[in-house]
Amino acid sequence: MAQTDEQPVRLFIAERIIALNGTEPEAFAVRDGWIVATGPCAELEDLYPDAEHIHLDGKLVVPGFNDAHCHVSQAALARARLDLTAVHGPNELRQAVAAQAAAVPDGAWVIGQALDDRRLTADVVNRAFLDFISRDQPILLIQYSFHRAVANSRALELMGYFSAADSPAGGQLLTDPDGTLNGWMFERAWLDQWLPGTGKRSLVDSSVLSAHTAALAEVNAELHSVGITSYCDAIVTPVEERLYQAAMDAGTLTPRVNMLLWHSYFDPATPPGPSGNNRLQFAGVKMMLDGALGGGTCLCREPYAGESDTGNGLQVLSDEQFAQQVKEVHDAGLRAAIHANGDLAISKVLDVIESLQQDAPGTGTNHRIEHCSIVDGGIIDRIKASGVTPVPFGAFVHFYGHQINAYYGQDRAQMTCAHKSMLDAGIAVAGSSDYPIVPINPLLALQCMVTRESADGLVVGPKQRLNVLEALGIYTHGSAAATGEAGIKGRITAGQLADFVVLDQDITAIASSEIHQTAVRSTWVGGECVWAAA
Repeated sequence: MAQTDEQPVRLFIAERIIALNGTEPEAFAVRDGWIVATGPCAELEDLYPDAEHIHLDGKLVVPGFNDAHCHVSQAALARARLDLTAVHGPNELRQAVAAQAAAVPDGAWVIGQALDDRRLTADVVNRAFLDFISRDQPILLIQYSFHRAVANSRALELMGYFSAADSPAGGQLLTDPDGTLNGWMFERAWLDQWLPGTGKRSLVDSSVLSAHTAALAEVNAELHSVGITSYCDAIVTPVEERLYQAAMDAGTLTPRVNMLLWHSYFDPATPPGPSGNNRLQFAGVKMMLDGALGGGTCLCREPYAGESDTGNGLQVLSDEQFAQQVKEVHDAGLRAAIHANGDLAISKVLDVIESLQQDAPGTGTNHRIEHCSIVDGGIIDRIKASGVTPVPFGAFVHFYGHQINAYYGQDRAQMTCAHKSMLDAGIAVAGSSDYPIVPINPLLALQCMVTRESADGLVVGPKQRLNVLEALGIYTHGSAAATGEAGIKGRITAGQLADFVVLDQDITAIASSEIHQTAVRSTWVGGECVWAAA
């Protein structure tokens, strides 16, 4: 068969190519960003005699990594605000916040993101700590998990909080022993004012933040350096949408981005529609039912000693409100992406989806359960039957293994982030980091899914260990399934997008504990190199 298209074809050749479709072709041909053929070099050279030959420098080529749940826009915007990721002590924190307060106009909000209070002495950062810096300017520091924040007195006043009773349902305002607010806010107590919805006043200055495409480009380059070609941003409002669209218009949006619209901005009368391109598009509507796995606030059936005062975590939305919101998204033919960590929260999600599938069949779009952390055999059976796509954490066992054991007990820990049990049930499972809560490096996530070891060697749930190819599948075509794109992403085969990564080691032939030490040689999106090692 002779080449009939005048568009140039490039032939990519590598030492080893794992296509993740059961084949290992010697080469693959790319035209206009798509893979048009794979196979032996000689056959492809006969098929495309005028093709440019590109010899990829590395030991292994695999499909590009796809992070199905992360917060890249928040990581970028944090760099445009007060970035607290590198702050390690109370004095350093005080200096950073004071400097930001001096830099913004009088009365303007001082917003800091990614506060890691684990690095500080217990109870140091609170309302009194921030009042010492300023009582005139509102200060809000968002904890790295995005599930809680701490504010000074002026901020609490502007938010309308004077006692614990002022907290909205699904939130919590913490107090000192005398009943005075100590500044810490859980879930909706701060989220409802951070992400209030269309037409409502937000703490975010959208006129400024939507223009920070340089910070976004910087973060995307860092993601490419660890092999990421696609990701799904799991909280997007009009602010973040404008940021991505500005990058798209400027030609600087190098990865493929799916967006999940935060539910308070979803209008059933004007739902987000298809974008018509595979570079930037909406994948669904995001809502949150419970708290955090690593933060000890997820909603579980059995009590545990977590960080809330309820005994079994927090439910963020009422049953009635949650069911109504999912129904509206389902009826609009869109994908609902629901944050649910605990087994009780996951069961509540499945209750609603199963009911809708019986009473109001949709378009066949797969809904998602974000994190889907603590499960059992019955829950997995229900996930399979309902066609829901779970999006569990890839590397949380590495970072939070001891906390998972301590909060939930060893029995529940065995079925936390149960990738193996889900795969064995025939479920398409997506890979995710929840970046910037933890580093986004997919190779570290692959290692964690293979070893199930924490950073200090604690093994959590050894029966959930995967082999390397299974882990690769989760972080490629598994993540593509979560956005309905498994037909065009995640494998090196004809008819799929030419997104791939070149590694300096063959990760199937090294010790599993060394996978994270593998370096990326180059990252390609649509057959174009978007990052290369020096």
